[in-house]
Amino acid sequence: MQHKIVFLDAKSLGNNNLGQYLSEFGEYTEYEITSQNETLQRCNDATIIITNKVILDSNILESLKDSLKLICITATGTNNVDLQTAQKLGIEVKNVVGYSTKSVAQHTLMMALALSAKIPYYDDYCKSKKYAQNPLFTNLDEKLELINGKNWGIIGLGTIGLEVARLANAFGAYISYYSTSGNNNNPDFQQKDLDTLLKESSIISIHAPLNEKTKNLLNKDNLDLIHEGAILINVGRGGIINENDLAETLKVKKFYAGLDVFENEPPKEDNPLFSKEIANQLLLTPHNAWGYENSKKKLIKGILDNIKEFLRLD
Repeated sequence: MQHKIVFLDAKSLGNNNLGQYLSEFGEYTEYEITSQNETLQRCNDATIIITNKVILDSNILESLKDSLKLICITATGTNNVDLQTAQKLGIEVKNVVGYSTKSVAQHTLMMALALSAKIPYYDDYCKSKKYAQNPLFTNLDEKLELINGKNWGIIGLGTIGLEVARLANAFGAYISYYSTSGNNNNPDFQQKDLDTLLKESSIISIHAPLNEKTKNLLNKDNLDLIHEGAILINVGRGGIINENDLAETLKVKKFYAGLDVFENEPPKEDNPLFSKEIANQLLLTPHNAWGYENSKKKLIKGILDNIKEFLRLD
């Protein structure tokens, strides 16, 4: 039996060879990007839909119920699919977990190292030709800090958080954590309440999901607890930190932030985090901490395994 397979947002994986494998399973079509009003037409008669972030709501699923049998999400999160409707209609939904642990942890450490060395400031200092105009061979205007000996607080000590703890330990950091669910009691590290962790940590990294408990977890009421010179990193989900409150706090208190995730992705052009006033306190990346090449290979293998399992292929 030939199956119609549609990948709605193939560009989200960057350069990849997924198509060469999927064409063996049936009629394969991929689109770089799909807008919401294009989704239904492109998925017409599809047996298998592959999507990263394109939304498949109840209306779309109901319209496709006669042909659609499997939705493959090229990510861990499944919030772009109406899971309740899919279950009611007998449509399988499969995601891929664990593929990005190493890359997100490395990205976290990269941000911590870069901000400890004030790379945004010194990179601009060199590229703006200020260095070329300086009679001195060096510049130490912004303090360079070691990770060694620092208190590193982790918000969300799951699989990625634990890998970050391992890497941070190797650099000599002291690890503590805050459990966003309240259910994590790891005996290897000190557990703290959120306010205490924010006050006592020189580096804070977020590795938590976005849910009712974590939405706006960091806001104007507690961001001020972070001490000057500290580093805040979010590679979890946008929306955990209130972006307006963070931008305002950074303007009056000189700490640093590394963000790979945003409340809206891509963020709007008027996002307050783009203010030139705080540019040297920020390191921003476009939600790509998950996308290191080795992680992409694991993700693609996971997608293929899910499809093979559905088709009962060895």
